[in-house]
Amino acid sequence: MQDIRVFAERLEDYLSHDQVRQVCRAYYYAEQAHDGQMRQTGEAYISHPLQVANILADMHMDAQSLMAALLHDVIEDTGITRDSLASQFGESVAELVEGVSKLKHIKFESRAQAQAENFQKMALAMARDIRVILVKLADRLHNMRTIYALGIEKRRRISRETLEMYAPIAHRLGMHNLRVELEELGFRSLYPMRAERIQAAVLSSRGNRKELVEKIREALSDCLQRENLDGRILGREKHLYSIYRKMKEKHRSFGEIMDVYAFRIIVDNVDTCYRVLGAVHNYYKPVPGRFKDYIAIPKANGYQSLHTSLLGMHAVPIEIQIRTEEMEAMANNGIAAHWLYKMDQEDGTHHRAREWVKGLLELQKHAGNSLEFIENVKTDLFPDEIYLFTPKGNILTLPHGATPVDFAYAVHTDVGHACVACRIDRRLAPLSEKLTSGQTVEVITAPGARPNPGWLSFAVSGKARSNIRHFLKHQQRSDSEALGTRLLSKALAALETTMDMVSQDQLEKLLREYRHETLADLYAEIGIGNRLASAVARQLLPAVTGSNPPGRGPELVVSGREDAVITCARCCHPIPGDPIVGHISSGRGMVIHREGCNNIAEFAQDPSKCVHLRWDDQVVGEFTVDLRLECGNERGVLAMVATTITNAEAGIERMSVEDRDARFSTLHVSLRLQDRVHLARVMKGLRKLQAITRITRVRN
Repeated sequence: MQDIRVFAERLEDYLSHDQVRQVCRAYYYAEQAHDGQMRQTGEAYISHPLQVANILADMHMDAQSLMAALLHDVIEDTGITRDSLASQFGESVAELVEGVSKLKHIKFESRAQAQAENFQKMALAMARDIRVILVKLADRLHNMRTIYALGIEKRRRISRETLEMYAPIAHRLGMHNLRVELEELGFRSLYPMRAERIQAAVLSSRGNRKELVEKIREALSDCLQRENLDGRILGREKHLYSIYRKMKEKHRSFGEIMDVYAFRIIVDNVDTCYRVLGAVHNYYKPVPGRFKDYIAIPKANGYQSLHTSLLGMHAVPIEIQIRTEEMEAMANNGIAAHWLYKMDQEDGTHHRAREWVKGLLELQKHAGNSLEFIENVKTDLFPDEIYLFTPKGNILTLPHGATPVDFAYAVHTDVGHACVACRIDRRLAPLSEKLTSGQTVEVITAPGARPNPGWLSFAVSGKARSNIRHFLKHQQRSDSEALGTRLLSKALAALETTMDMVSQDQLEKLLREYRHETLADLYAEIGIGNRLASAVARQLLPAVTGSNPPGRGPELVVSGREDAVITCARCCHPIPGDPIVGHISSGRGMVIHREGCNNIAEFAQDPSKCVHLRWDDQVVGEFTVDLRLECGNERGVLAMVATTITNAEAGIERMSVEDRDARFSTLHVSLRLQDRVHLARVMKGLRKLQAITRITRVRN
């Protein structure tokens, strides 16, 4: 009884009397519902919801969140229904409790399908009311505080999911204090010996550092007093998990990390922040390139502060963060501080959190499956960020390692799809170039352009990757439908008929047999190679099948635009101008081979597996050709070959040299060019080189 009274007294500091009374009523309701239930620690079960509510009260959360925290297990663990809660405490509280209950059994084990699907549920719950995840994070924090009562295997699983998902979500929502405690508890539980060793080293170094820390603090205090500036100076402790991660990821020794002295200066307003910055820069020498202004350009989670690095006495490195009291509260509690400071309006932190959740839903919509979704989300669960400018001066935030393709998709999905080139700080640059903070990026688009599958090898943001994949899947579907239509028409033409002559009953019967809903589904299956056009044609016209087997029929035309379902074989590298045939490959669609290719010799005459093709008069794209050059071992021969190929406007994919003897070598070159005429031009140029004795196009 005493616990709830103490809790109620705390709430009186920031909630109205009626709100405190409602919270207490929720406590008594939960206490009665959980009567007789015990935790594995041996305490009465009601102690857990009360401690979860205490964690939220530390962040000055609103009354509805506190009520939901006290009631968060009653639907799951007692016989009370959602409707009962709604009638007692209102629809909002019932919805919060239901949202938290649905997340009760989320398990982030390995990369299982369940892990990903459960995180999708979390995204939907956050979209309805972001307070759901705040209650869930507080619930997880108290469970981590009492994790010692569980068995070792369960401890390890819960600690791993805390470090992999819950701590990054807290970070993403700007909740520094909660995130740090989750990381510390998770680290100590998952790696107890490593935590113990680092803790001992920290305690040992703290004794050696104490005197110097105090000297730096006094020097900074004197500096502010001389400039008549008021501010609190706090030393920043390094956390065990943060030290461990830096040692592991940045390959630094413990001594290198602990050599840096960190302080935080808290002042009354933004103007004073910049005046304090000027004062400390005048007092100690700033380190070039280490100043960051997160006040003018806040982080994506709403974090604001000035960061600078200085060289103090005896060249000791000092890191300083300068911020206001409100920024300090926002930095520690993130989105939870929204309910304390600006409950009547949508502040920046709350807006950014909603934008992030909105982005999660967009990723979910475009993801092919839940595992792809979780992969994209993990990329976005707070990577290091870079800040970029549009030509009009707008600021975009992207993950570290982002490229112009990520930037284009951040501007708009349609801009990403139509992107063909870019300018970085007014210079033309490749789409794969990694961007750095402060650059101005201009995206160049072209009508009719579409994403390149190669972009997936360097795009890093979840939005870019999910949209590229979604487009390519959609494109493959439309291309496979078009190809399937042409293949079936060709097979029917060999039977001297057309689709118009097929009866509706016969078509519906076939669709039922194949379990396809529409004719488009059947075309797509034929186009991607999962069904043979000749077999489908026979089933559509059973009466004709026996007497008139399919012949060669008309040739299909390849234009180069069907890259989603028509690919060139790597064995013989056909190019426009070569006589070609198409091999139907299950799951891949049609693979183009040169006539006479050894790999299709056994079924070249089988019309169910091979289709006769011809190139369109206006083929688009570039094609690969392998050449073998026999040449003398002259100095600079590689450079001469490369220059000749480049002058002929062909691209070099790769080049390798094989020594035959002391005088001669064989040069293997893979080129990208347009057609046989282009190839002839390249070979003509190479034959003019005296060092080249023979040129052969590799057939197989």
